[in-house]
Amino acid sequence: QVQLLESGGGWVQPGGSLRLSCAASGFTFSSYAMSWVRQAPGEGPEWVSGIHATGESPTYADSVKGRFTISRDNAKNTLDLQMNNLKPEDTALYYCARRANGPYSVNDTRTYDYWGRGTQVTVSS
Repeated sequence: QVQLLESGGGWVQPGGSLRLSCAASGFTFSSYAMSWVRQAPGEGPEWVSGIHATGESPTYADSVKGRFTISRDNAKNTLDLQMNNLKPEDTALYYCARRANGPYSVNDTRTYDYWGRGTQVTVSS
């Protein structure tokens, strides 16, 4: 069955960096667009970044543009998110999500059919 397993979260001070990883299994990873979505306590899910099935066309929410970099390795079935210059408002549970249809990622979280369990990112001093 489809499995997405995130790792790499933790606590970091403002201005610090973290690298999240997602290990995918149970489906043909290279056929699906993937995204990172986050959810802060008491708020709805927020799309953060997405990437085309082939690894092209990375896209970012305005709130993270210039600070986060998404990448994927279709040979290893992994999706990564490099997060630099982290801010307290980046604190959230970060999920790896598979787009249900089509090779392009979109910022509508309703179009993602499988999500991992998430990895917590906490940014505070």
